[in-house]
Amino acid sequence: MKRHITPTSVERVMREDDFIVSMTNTKGIITYCNRIFIEFSGYTEPELLGSQHNIIRHPDMPRAVFKLLWDKIQNREECFAYVKNMAKDGSFYWVFTNVTPTFDPAGNITGYFSVRRKPKQSGVQTASTVYAAMLEAERKAGAANAIAASNKILTDILNEKGLSYDELVLAI
Repeated sequence: MKRHITPTSVERVMREDDFIVSMTNTKGIITYCNRIFIEFSGYTEPELLGSQHNIIRHPDMPRAVFKLLWDKIQNREECFAYVKNMAKDGSFYWVFTNVTPTFDPAGNITGYFSVRRKPKQSGVQTASTVYAAMLEAERKAGAANAIAASNKILTDILNEKGLSYDELVLAI
């Protein structure tokens, strides 16, 4: 079910010892969420379970970041990222996330496991600047070319810094 939520400027800040944990199936449907996820998202457990994980997607997040994340985890790799999430009441919270695929005994991907913690402020500042440029490129390019345009901004930044995506995210 798609909910229309108006983003606000109210920020919620994770505590140092918080870990937001969730699991999804291969389609991104939430199958598990811990109490910290429930607290920060503002949704109840019944509202979260069975919903798409993008229920907490903030409109300030470029689509290309999620494409990168999905490409990595579907390629059996872990992904680290700074993500701005939106709670049910429109407030937002930044996380530093690690998403990994889960496997059955035969080695098939069965879902994804995500652990989020309080991000470094320097990382949030860097990610905010990069994401704003990526979002602007997405808007200018239009829906059909948004991800490619946004990805080019990210690639150019990485090339300029001489870093891979993972190196950048872990360094900021």
